[in-house]
Order: sequence, then structure tokens, then C-alpha cells
Amino acid sequence: MTQINRQFLLASRPQGEVKPDNFRLVETPLAPLADGEVRVRNHFLSLDPYMRGRMNDSKSYAAPQPLDEVMIGGTVGEVVESKNPKFAAGDKVVAMFGWQEYGTSNGAGMQKVDDTHVPLSAYLGPVGMPGVTAWYGLNRIIAPKAGETVVVSAASGAVGSVVGQLAKAAGGRAVGIAGGADKCRYVVETLGFDACVDYKAGNLYKDLKAATPDGVDGCFENVGGEVLDVTLARMNAFGRIALCGFIAGYDGQPLPLKHPSLMLTQRLLVQGFIVSEHMDVWPEALKQLGTLVAQKKLQYRETIAQGLESAPEAFIGLLKGRNFGKQLVKLI
Repeated sequence: MTQINRQFLLASRPQGEVKPDNFRLVETPLAPLADGEVRVRNHFLSLDPYMRGRMNDSKSYAAPQPLDEVMIGGTVGEVVESKNPKFAAGDKVVAMFGWQEYGTSNGAGMQKVDDTHVPLSAYLGPVGMPGVTAWYGLNRIIAPKAGETVVVSAASGAVGSVVGQLAKAAGGRAVGIAGGADKCRYVVETLGFDACVDYKAGNLYKDLKAATPDGVDGCFENVGGEVLDVTLARMNAFGRIALCGFIAGYDGQPLPLKHPSLMLTQRLLVQGFIVSEHMDVWPEALKQLGTLVAQKKLQYRETIAQGLESAPEAFIGLLKGRNFGKQLVKLI
């Protein structure tokens, strides 16, 4: 009996906010494996903010997600059949199979992982792309010195949570910005940040000023908009800003800076980066991150949606900040 693979395709490009009908669930028969191919049953699908940008047909660092093709996405799963000598049934692998239950590949882009000491799902979070993103932006752009203050937006998320913990480990002072009292409490009490500002409560600038009495030396920016404006206003001379994401503007609205002259007067280094362009650092970063997670010295949290059919609503929730920590979809 032919096995069926369920897949989500991009059915249409969003006009403003993402809607469930931008996606289409299809069932596709799995063809027999050809020589050299590997079939993987995906266990977890990663949902990440960058996917929103790929849904647009606009100039960016990567080509737009094609219509009527499987939505892009990182996955981790188990090899269930192999005609490739490099992979055997039972191997656990990380890949980019996207929003589908099975992935078929010639082995390119697949990496074996060991889930003996690191949970399989963590390879899509702190020991995966989000973790390396945090590691690169902090260590290669912000490069904090002991005692310096680093502000992290979306601090309870998959990337921001790692940034702050690594900043603390480097001897820095970590201040988070997050949405809601529960997230801020988690950022301070569980992740170990020195302070966290709730952008949904009170006066953001006033609250951030109180949390950064000595100013800000490094900023890891995931949000943009008002969050970036108020952080810019607190930057010390020769501060460094790692631009990772602008989730506040992912629905297409412009995000003009209120005081861009601060970049000049404070002589700031402002550097955008795409972590997939820095593959040379991945082995070093993943080794360090994997060791920290295995030793339970790096804390992380996951929001897990159940079943492939839940992916669109979970993704929409991610863009609205409803998730807590890394957003995953459990596929098995």
C-alpha cells in the first residue's frame, strides 16, 4: 500500500497579516526511493519569523517561497528508509524538509544528530539555527566585554533567550524586553537576565532607562519599531547593534526610525546579519551550545503545537507573540 505524505503548500501571498487560507494542505503519495536517496519521518517542524518574509514576493536576502510548493522550514526526524550508504534507518537527522510529514533527499543538507544527551527538539532551538543566530550576533557583532550592558528584544523567544544567557556567561549585564509579566518573570527568574522590561506595560522608554542606568553597550534586535527606537536612545558611544529581525514590520507596514542621527552622534556599529551566510562558525557554536544544553547550563522553553494541521495557526500565533519560547510543531 502506498504511503501518503501530508504537506502544506503556500497557496497565496499574504496581503498584510498571514491568514490560514494562505496555506493549502495536500496529500501526496510517496514515490519509491531511488538509489542514493533517504526517507525521513519528520518528528518536529520549526516555525520561525523569517518564514513571513519568504512569503512575500519582494527583494530580500533569499528568494521568495514559491507558490504551490512545500513551505520552507527546519525539521528534525528519523531515517525510516535509506538507499544511501551515509545514512541508515534509525539515524536522527536535522534538515530543511519544510511543512510536511516525510522528507526525501539525496542526503544533501542533512546532518546526523545525537539525542542521547540533547533532546531531539532542541536541535531546532538552542542547538540549532536559533542558537547559532544568538551566538553569532552576540559574539561576532556585539562582542560584549565584562560589565557591559546588552539589551535583547523578544528576550523570551528562541533566539533572545540564548543571547541573554550567553551575555551573562561572558560577564555582561543582560536586560530583556518582552511582552507580558509572565514572560518577563521567566526571563529574569529562569533565564537569569538582570532585568526585563514589559513593552506592553507603562512607558517603555522610562522603564528601559530605569533598567539600564549606565546606558546600553550592545543591542540584539529582533523586533524593530518602537523597541529599537527606545533602545537607540539609551545607546552609549561606540555601542554595537546586531540586527537579527524586524518582526514588528513583517506584515508590510513601514518602521521608520525616530532618531536615526543617534547612529552618528553615538558612533554606533549597526550590523545586519543572516546566520546561514556564516556556516564557518556553526561547528564551534553548536559544540558550545550542545555542551551547555547537555549540562543543563542553558535554559530554554518550547511551545509545541500538535500535528501538521496545526502549523498555520501556530505560525500566525508566533507572529503575534502568542508563543512562549521556541515554537515547534510535533508531527508524530
